[in-house]
Amino acid sequence: MSLKGFILLSLFLISGTFIFANVSDEDIKAELKDTIVSDFKIDTKKTTVKIDTLKEESFKPDPERVIWMGAIIPGYGQFLNRRYWKIPIVYAGFLGCAYAITWNSSRYQAYRNAYRDIIDSNESTTSYLDILPEGYTIDTYGGVSSYTSTLKSSMDKFRYNRDLSIIVTVAYYAITLVDAFVDAQLYDFDISPDLSLNFRPALIDNQFSMKKTAGIQLSLRIK
Repeated sequence: MSLKGFILLSLFLISGTFIFANVSDEDIKAELKDTIVSDFKIDTKKTTVKIDTLKEESFKPDPERVIWMGAIIPGYGQFLNRRYWKIPIVYAGFLGCAYAITWNSSRYQAYRNAYRDIIDSNESTTSYLDILPEGYTIDTYGGVSSYTSTLKSSMDKFRYNRDLSIIVTVAYYAITLVDAFVDAQLYDFDISPDLSLNFRPALIDNQFSMKKTAGIQLSLRIK
């Protein structure tokens, strides 16, 4: 073989080997890529996460519903606002008002009957003797006339206390509704420590004089 033929044969073998190597590398890379993708393919249907289920539901009471339900059932407005610790206070107040009305009403009825019995001409009606304290007589009060005045003043006093107890009960009922309504309105109101009001002494410029005036500076910090 001549030198020229040897050189041509060598170039042909080298170029063929290079082309085969390139083709083989590309095929191997493509095959590996397809294998990896097929083995590690992610099922998007299974891995989808519903963001809505992860969100915490924010609570905000309805002020209109709170006040109407509180008007029908005392303490229910506080229940809707989730202020459960206020419910015993609401009912304790109503129980106190009910006791005051009942007690004053019963005493008023007793003294009214006694006063009516002592001023009538029927000697068989003697309820005024039943309310005398133990060990006391009519003469102890200074006689019939003085005792009659005592019965009337006591009757008027207990009637006043009964009426006042009713007014207080109505006012307390209104306060429970206002409390529930305001609680609902300000449920998400920001009361963080970033809201602060500070007072401190300061020197204030006086427009009528060259001298400064001592005063107080008000500083309101808002988040």
